[in-house]
Order: sequence, then structure tokens, then C-alpha cells
Amino acid sequence: MLRLTWAGPLLPARVLSACAAVLFALMAGLSLARAADAPLEALEIATRKGVVVLEVEVARTEQQRETGLMYRKELPERQGMLFDFGKSEPVYMWMKNTYIPLDMLFVRADGTIARIEEMTTPFSTRTISSGEPVKVVVEIAGGAAKRLGIAPGDRLSTGLFSGK
Repeated sequence: MLRLTWAGPLLPARVLSACAAVLFALMAGLSLARAADAPLEALEIATRKGVVVLEVEVARTEQQRETGLMYRKELPERQGMLFDFGKSEPVYMWMKNTYIPLDMLFVRADGTIARIEEMTTPFSTRTISSGEPVKVVVEIAGGAAKRLGIAPGDRLSTGLFSGK
């Protein structure tokens, strides 16, 4: 005769934890895939050497701004993300969960670049300050600002700056 005895829960806590972790990773992956498929908008930057055209995703919501380029493993040289804060204010960024170095362009309400933080350190939780009130931050691949001739004082051309 076969006798069954109950030896505790059917799924130990470790198995449940592992399943929850896998589910979380899948959900994060789906969210990132959607972000990677976000429509790109043209962004022109008038530099001393001419006009540079970038393609950027625009982060308008709080959730989009919080996630930014986190978890991305690559970023083409002429692509990036534009963070629209809606009004001029001091801005603080960090590189937590960001796998690639970035250049951060801090942009005033009139569209001029106030400063550039070049080659930020991946995964760093160091606070990166705008240094003054800005309306927009543009993140591009690390080193791209220098290679493309983008510098403080250059001007972005987009509808975001028409109302100042």
C-alpha cells in the first residue's frame, strides 16, 4: 500500500522567490522593449561647426524620466533621450542601473546648452547636478558630444523652447 505523508508546502519559499524574480525580470524586459521601440524625434543642435541632427526619445512623464536609459546595453552615436521637465529648475541625475557611459547635456529654457557632463560612470549613484536651472537634459552616448562638436553655448532647435 502506498502511503503519502505531507512534508510541508508544495513549493518551498526559495522556488517561489525564484519564480517571482523571473516574473519581475520578464516584466522589466517587456517594459524596456517598449521603451526601445518608442518613436524617435529629430533634434537639431546648432554648433560652431554646423548643425548636428540627433534622434531622441522624449521622456515627458515622471515614470519615463525615472527610467531614462537604464538597462540599455547600447546606444547609437546619434541617438539619445531628451528629458523634458516642463519648466526651468535645478536638475539632479545619476547613473544607477545604466550600463553605458553617457554625455549629459543640460539645457536652459532658451535652448542653449548650459553645461555638459561627459563620459558619466555606469552604475554610479553619484549625483550629477545641472549647476543651474534647466528645462531639458539630453543624454547621448558617452564621448559623442566631443566627437560631434557639441559644446556649452550651442543651441537646440525644438518646439520645446518656443515658449521659453
